[in-house]
Amino acid sequence: MIRILIADDSAIMRKVLTDLFKAQPDFEVVGTAINGRDAVEKVKKYHPDLLTLDVQMPVMDGLNALAVIMEIAPMPVVMLSSLTKEGTDETIRALSLGAVDFISKAGGSISRIDTIEEDILAKCRAAAKANVKRAMKGARAAELAEWERRAKEKAEPPRMHHVELPARHNPFGTKPATEEKKPRNPFGHHENPLLQKRKPILTPHAQPAPNVKASGAGSGKLVAIGTSTGGPQALQSVITRLPGELPCGVVVVQHMPPGFTKSLANRLDSLSKVSVKEAENGDIIEPGHVYIAPGNYHMRVASEGSKRKIVLSQDPPVGNHRPAVNVLYDSVAPVGKNLVAVIMTGMGCDGTEGMKKIKAQGGYSIAQDESTSVVYGMPKSVVDAGLADEIRPVTDIARAIVAAVEK
Repeated sequence: MIRILIADDSAIMRKVLTDLFKAQPDFEVVGTAINGRDAVEKVKKYHPDLLTLDVQMPVMDGLNALAVIMEIAPMPVVMLSSLTKEGTDETIRALSLGAVDFISKAGGSISRIDTIEEDILAKCRAAAKANVKRAMKGARAAELAEWERRAKEKAEPPRMHHVELPARHNPFGTKPATEEKKPRNPFGHHENPLLQKRKPILTPHAQPAPNVKASGAGSGKLVAIGTSTGGPQALQSVITRLPGELPCGVVVVQHMPPGFTKSLANRLDSLSKVSVKEAENGDIIEPGHVYIAPGNYHMRVASEGSKRKIVLSQDPPVGNHRPAVNVLYDSVAPVGKNLVAVIMTGMGCDGTEGMKKIKAQGGYSIAQDESTSVVYGMPKSVVDAGLADEIRPVTDIARAIVAAVEK
């Protein structure tokens, strides 16, 4: 039985979702919340297995509530978002904070919920299986291990230094209120102390992978990454750690519907030293650039003389996915020993068949470990098939990529 809490400021939406879940034999609605602050209190009271959380709510919005919940009681959260630009941007921020998945409100509201009932139920059932607490604990442990390793390399204990810090990156892209204009409401949009002060697990300012040696090594290489559930957070951990002078390009398939991959690419680009963009048909793959497959399009890599270019298509879904990791992997397998293939958190086994072809051609493979995977499905399938050259926590994958590129 999946014990679910529903948080939405719309009474109609709370009623519709409550009726939908109560009609299912495997769901139990433990309560509803009318805003983010109420959601935080109800999470502490009911300890649900799953939370559906509207992004835009009064008193405390969904992003602030999510940040608090992931701090005090990490759990699977499915966001309700609109398809507006603001809605997609906020959804990507929510996924980077730890939300497992999201449900799109067509036209800005779910006025015809009957058209997406199956999608809601499928996503919520899948999200309930995600091990968010384990993944966050594993990421923290990996982060700590990385700091300890670096401290030992310096042969001296870490020291505290008083420094003037630059202005903190504001993930909401808004200007902070001045002292005179700070909202009095302690749960205002800019007043959530946990969201403003907590150190993110997968911070873009964490220790980056070492710079690539200026030896010309890696100039003919290519990196291909595949991921799904939990992927936006994992991609933020990996891509923001890559050095700007990476001598090769990176192509990424993230299972995501149309309208959201551009927001994901833009956010990662704003946080990273490498350039990140939503791929366009015909893009020439350049060093130090990351190309994310657009939603609803397969992405392949084709040779064009001495260069490589992006080829997009709307060929039929493969394994119910478009884009599919297997499609990308199949196309890059001929790169052979110059290919570094990475498989990260996600449900199912997309990528395994393609990885077999990559290994047969001499490519190098890196899989995310179980302890930091929100859903240990796709990487587990590759590992169980004996196809992983390395198994790494998400915080160490960028370092592994750089080392493999230099080989």
